Amino acid sequence: MEFRQLKYFVGVVEAGSFTKAAAMLNVAQSALSLHVRQLEEGFGTQLLIRDRSGVTVTPSGAKLLERARIVLNEIRITKAEMNSTAATGEVTIGIPSGAARVVSGPLLEAVGKELPSVTLKMVEGMTGPLEEWMAAGRFNLAILYRTADAIAGLPILAKEDFCLVAPPNRPPFSDVVALSDLHAFPLAVPMRNNNVRRSVADVVAQHGCRLDVRFEVDSLSTIISMVIEGKAYSILTPSAVHREAQQGLVRMVRIVDPVITRSVVLAVNPKDENAPAVAAVRKLIPGIVRTLIESGQWPAKLPTEGSSVRV
Repeated sequence: MEFRQLKYFVGVVEAGSFTKAAAMLNVAQSALSLHVRQLEEGFGTQLLIRDRSGVTVTPSGAKLLERARIVLNEIRITKAEMNSTAATGEVTIGIPSGAARVVSGPLLEAVGKELPSVTLKMVEGMTGPLEEWMAAGRFNLAILYRTADAIAGLPILAKEDFCLVAPPNRPPFSDVVALSDLHAFPLAVPMRNNNVRRSVADVVAQHGCRLDVRFEVDSLSTIISMVIEGKAYSILTPSAVHREAQQGLVRMVRIVDPVITRSVVLAVNPKDENAPAVAAVRKLIPGIVRTLIESGQWPAKLPTEGSSVRV
């Protein structure tokens, strides 16, 4: 009997079917069936009853389910204790203002729960300064935005599509706007040294279009306030204004022809790569991002999803 066989068995029972469990556990359905069958052969008894509606546990399966949950929980606790012992110290991470609005809370909560001996210091800012500070070695970790040709092997956490952020009750009144039509909207955007600003400007120039930039502001909160007050539009990703859009304070209009997508990556300071505390926090982040995206709290795509013009 293997640890993963118990994990898969519990997953199938809790999901109610092999199909749902395969999706939740990210394991092929045939592999799940094989592991459960091996468990049944090892115990010499049937554990699950399979029918069209899903699966139910036999009396023997119910006994194993109770014990398996105890074993898995003990393993989880032991693993957390070992990680906590090894991961001790201070970790500083830089996060862009847009991503910080969805990632900061869950990351702080996860570190507090899983790594109680680690002190997480979080620095939020616009992408230009964050890039410079990371290059200067001020952070152990940084969540950064990258164009498709500048990822340089960094792990991609998510992909986000840019949108036109409009005041409520202002045009355009459709759900999409063509890149070539963006010139009609007065914009408040980050300064020119901002990675996001450069990325969008490059694509606009490549397609022979132009933007009407009225204000250059290196403050996300100020830009959002200007849009809410009807003083300007902006070009941002949904993570930056998801909260305001849900409250009806702004509207998000997808930019198309082409869709512009950027990558969100995780960078580590090379000198800190093997530090236990840094490695432990670094390991937590992809799972947090995946959970936020799958639950709809971060309106982005996982790296393997979708295709579009990437910047």
